[in-house]
Amino acid sequence: MEEKLVTRFAPSPTGYLHIGGLRTALYSYLYARKNKGKFLLRIEDTDLKRNSKEATKAIIEAFNWCGLDYDGEVTYQSERFEIYKKYIQKLLDEGKAYYCYMSKEELEELRTKQEAAKERPKYDGRYREFKGIPPQDIKPVVRIKAPQSGEIFFMDGVKGEVKFKVEDILDDFIIARSDGTPTYNFTVVIDDALMGVSDVIRGDDHLSNTPKQIILYEALGFKIPKFYHVAMIHGEDGKKLSKRHGATDVMEYKAMGILPQALLNFLVRLGWSHGDDEIFSLEDLKKLFDPNHINKSASCYNFKKLEWLNAHYIKTLPFEEINHQLKELGFDLLVYEKAEFLLDLLRERAKTLLEIINGAKSIIESPKSYDEQAVNKFVNEKNLSLLKKYANELGNQSFASDFESFTNEFLQKNDVKLKELAQPIRIALTGTAVSPSIFEVLEFLGVEECKKRMEIFLKRMIK
Repeated sequence: MEEKLVTRFAPSPTGYLHIGGLRTALYSYLYARKNKGKFLLRIEDTDLKRNSKEATKAIIEAFNWCGLDYDGEVTYQSERFEIYKKYIQKLLDEGKAYYCYMSKEELEELRTKQEAAKERPKYDGRYREFKGIPPQDIKPVVRIKAPQSGEIFFMDGVKGEVKFKVEDILDDFIIARSDGTPTYNFTVVIDDALMGVSDVIRGDDHLSNTPKQIILYEALGFKIPKFYHVAMIHGEDGKKLSKRHGATDVMEYKAMGILPQALLNFLVRLGWSHGDDEIFSLEDLKKLFDPNHINKSASCYNFKKLEWLNAHYIKTLPFEEINHQLKELGFDLLVYEKAEFLLDLLRERAKTLLEIINGAKSIIESPKSYDEQAVNKFVNEKNLSLLKKYANELGNQSFASDFESFTNEFLQKNDVKLKELAQPIRIALTGTAVSPSIFEVLEFLGVEECKKRMEIFLKRMIK
């Protein structure tokens, strides 16, 4: 029977979930779902000093917001210390690892000699075959007996064949610190093996960890998973993505009014493609994604592309989904009459949900002030007089909200063009010179509210 494909995402909770981390999680998730396998979430919280419960909570919150479900319970490494101890002892008992009693002074002396000789800093193996009496004042670390020559190579799903010369990168590295806590590379191997992880998709900043992990897999008799090392995301300046390139914490994107559908679509395309297609739903991606088609080169973060995708989803997602996301930001369209009509007014022009919220408020709430620049540019004595006449006639009308026909008749009768009246109406109704079609705004507000707002504006403008 064929083994089930299992992937995982294993962040350290020392900060919030970065979008590069979310992309790795997304790739791992999609590959598992496409193959009807398992996608696991493991929190690597063995560094008890640096870990944050808030960060752990934020990682899970980001997953929930994005709609990435994981199989089973979240695994916490901090609850697995006994398991790690058992496997460290196994390696010690089999002579594949050993206690190293090197003092800090010895280590510093070795480093100084190596620097002076321009050699690569590495442990010299002095306790590898130690059989003497251990020094009483030193708490030992545990080191793995790594190979001392030869090559370590593996087939990477993204990079192809990867080779490392043992002499260039390895020494007998530490697998347990002097306080007994296991090191990162050791816990990763134990957990991936025991959790049945078959495919590891991760950033290529982990590439140098891979030879160490392969040594541990082999020493413990575990099956080595298939590795996929994904190139980093760079800013438009070609440098590694950081805060200066814009929001990097996933939940900041939510606060900016980005839809999770847009963010996932944006991230999957940062390093993966399917022909010239640009728009992918999560369901599409579960069928199409293949990690063997991940690009070898770094991808470039482009916020304008994200905005373009976000605008696409704002235009096309059903009312219920958009309003669900608006409610997540504390704004519920359903408390207003004509809620769907209002969203349709705003969604054509909006790039973010914040623009929807601000646009809705500018229409729903009677303006408390008027944009000074807009007033100076578009309002004059002639069109104020015209607006006054329009407001009076509007109040005397009884019609089935066909504001466009009414306005066109008014313009014809007074021998003026729409441009002479449109902006004063818009400013009177919303306080700014930017809004959806004035006819739709008029229709949404209704005759009485429109007349009231125009009269308030006229009082302010006509001294």
